[in-house]
Amino acid sequence: MGIDVGGTKIACGLFDEEKNLIARRRCPSDPALPPEAFFDGLVREIRTLLEEQSLGLDKLRGIGLGMPSFIRFEQGYIVKTSNLVNIRDFPAKTYLMEKLPGVPVILDNDAHVAALAENRFGAGRGFKNMLYCPISTGIATGIIINGKVFRGTYGWAGETGHMIATPGEGLVCGCGNQGCFMSWCSGSMIIKHIRNWIAQGEKTLMTGLAGGTAHIDCLHLEAAYDRGDPLAARALDQMARYMGLWFFNLYVTFNIDCFVLGGGLLNMGDRLLGPVRRIFDSYNRNDMPVYFKPAELADRFGMIGAAELIFEEYGSLV
Repeated sequence: MGIDVGGTKIACGLFDEEKNLIARRRCPSDPALPPEAFFDGLVREIRTLLEEQSLGLDKLRGIGLGMPSFIRFEQGYIVKTSNLVNIRDFPAKTYLMEKLPGVPVILDNDAHVAALAENRFGAGRGFKNMLYCPISTGIATGIIINGKVFRGTYGWAGETGHMIATPGEGLVCGCGNQGCFMSWCSGSMIIKHIRNWIAQGEKTLMTGLAGGTAHIDCLHLEAAYDRGDPLAARALDQMARYMGLWFFNLYVTFNIDCFVLGGGLLNMGDRLLGPVRRIFDSYNRNDMPVYFKPAELADRFGMIGAAELIFEEYGSLV
């Protein structure tokens, strides 16, 4: 089973020995829950998916789990989770294996598992080195070097959204710092900027489109931008500026020429990605090709990559 845990949803996929996705479940994730209650709910989802397929726990050969967290990979220990702030300082692997006796569990960062999926089966096929960059509720990087996920010393290499862009300026992110890239251009944080601007007296179509400031989301941002709303244009300009700079810094750090982009903000299309590429190109001073490719595995990449963790670790499950 491959499980993709996000800031707003949990997607569980059941795979056969040939890596075919044969069944799936989806439910919302509740950021208010403490770790024990959160993972108890996840266990219920796992058992329900198996029951729907008339399978017992003994037929489940392993669970791969991708989460938007700082994870000590070897221990399966969650240090912190910026979009699910209560999920921190928790031995998730040990806890799940106690609740699901006899079932191996591997936890990894969600960007890592998505990078693995896209490199093996999606837009990154054929690239020995690749960066997977989700642009959604949060932003991060899954790093593939010589065909392998690079995790770093403790397991959370690639949390590049939390690189500091403006020390001491801007909003405080869930990571605990002020002024990281995520705080300026992620989907969740740009909405906080918009609400702050409205609170300061700025006018926008987004308030009416959403039925109130509290309900504004990125769909309202996109709709207002298309209607010529100045505040929406300001928000998208801010996102593009910091996202383009973030990509350029990644490029000069790793010298990797393939960026695979995933996440809900891709739906903004050239409203966002056109300016992002122009900003990236304005900093890039050489003429070597750099590829920005949309992810190909749609909403399946998290489940596929998480399941691939199990296949990598245990090989054939037959």
